[in-house]
Amino acid sequence: MAPTDETGQAARHAPPSGTTPPNRPPADGAVPAGERMPRWLPRAMVLALALIGVFQLGTWAFHQVIGLLLNILIAFFLALAVEPAVSRMAARGIRRGFATFLVFFGLLIVVAGFFTLLGSMLAGQIIKMIEGFPDYLDSVINWVNTTFHTDLRRVDIQEGLLHSDWLKKYAQNSAAGVLDVSTQVLGGLFQLLTIALFSFYFAADGPRLRRALCSVLPPAKQVEVLRAWEIAVDKTGGYLYSRGLMALISGAAHYVLLEALGIPYAPVLAVWVGVVSQFIPTIGTYLAGALPMLIAFTVSPLYALWVLIFVVVYQQFENYMLQPKLTSKTVDIHPAVAFGSVIAGTALLGAIGALIAIPAVATLQAFLGAYVKRYDVTDDPRVHGHRGRGAGPRLLTRARSLWARARRHRENRSEDGTD
Repeated sequence: MAPTDETGQAARHAPPSGTTPPNRPPADGAVPAGERMPRWLPRAMVLALALIGVFQLGTWAFHQVIGLLLNILIAFFLALAVEPAVSRMAARGIRRGFATFLVFFGLLIVVAGFFTLLGSMLAGQIIKMIEGFPDYLDSVINWVNTTFHTDLRRVDIQEGLLHSDWLKKYAQNSAAGVLDVSTQVLGGLFQLLTIALFSFYFAADGPRLRRALCSVLPPAKQVEVLRAWEIAVDKTGGYLYSRGLMALISGAAHYVLLEALGIPYAPVLAVWVGVVSQFIPTIGTYLAGALPMLIAFTVSPLYALWVLIFVVVYQQFENYMLQPKLTSKTVDIHPAVAFGSVIAGTALLGAIGALIAIPAVATLQAFLGAYVKRYDVTDDPRVHGHRGRGAGPRLLTRARSLWARARRHRENRSEDGTD
């Protein structure tokens, strides 16, 4: 019988024996189970996008409030510095809030009086410099004419300066920058008020703040927190004491120089150098040295050069000899640790980090020192910095033995020659 069309087509489409027939696509167009997207993948993608969004939002918020956080950090250390005085007054029966007000009011009077006296002195010297500027210019012109055989006149120089393009551009830029300077001054005043407000609250409500912090901790942790707070108060006070002592030494040294040179307002300038160089980090040294140089220049340019040399030399002496010694005694940290902490604080937080680095590191070191187990050191000569006798012959002993050996060798040679 002849095969039908259906059986023929089946025979033509049948796979060879021993092979697996290919998978046919489903009739309804559905995707096979092996090629479907996992059910967890959309949730993971949404969760990843959500985490990225939260991270970006947190980063933006942190950058927006980092200025406020730094102000709070400065205020906290300032409150730690005035804590002993406030606590002493409160122990005598004065309310803590009123005691804090008295301490801050005293500090305000001292700072305001210092800057008022300094401002009046500076204004007088600026007026004196402006009045004596023609004489300075004449002396410079006479020196140039005598040295280089020129024929310069003050009138020609003044007219050239008044009609120069760079002076006009400088005046325009200065006028445009007045608004920026005013904005920066207002921002600085607002920052100082913020720091003063937070430090007042921290100092006045110190016990309440400690109680609130300890209320959420178990008793064992409360003891540790209170101990860390006490250590921070002691180390911050010691740091300010060392700064005050260095300011006194710096002011006395610069006063001797200024008085010897006959610079006017030597006591005020000495106080300025001592305070600014110690309590304004990073740029305090340059601000402190610029004003005495300016006043000395009104007396003689040579005196200004002497002041510059003395400021540079004294700054090196203070950085590498005086400051590490005083800091190691008052806050009880190694000079190298103090120097490194200032560098690290400056790299992390700039001028603020340089100001609070030493008390922060001293507090952390003292707090962690209570949890480090220490052992008695073995009585070994190498611990004391020299080698023991059993470790090998000393240098002097070896030199003597070599000398004796060489002497015996010469004696033997001389005996052989005589024989």
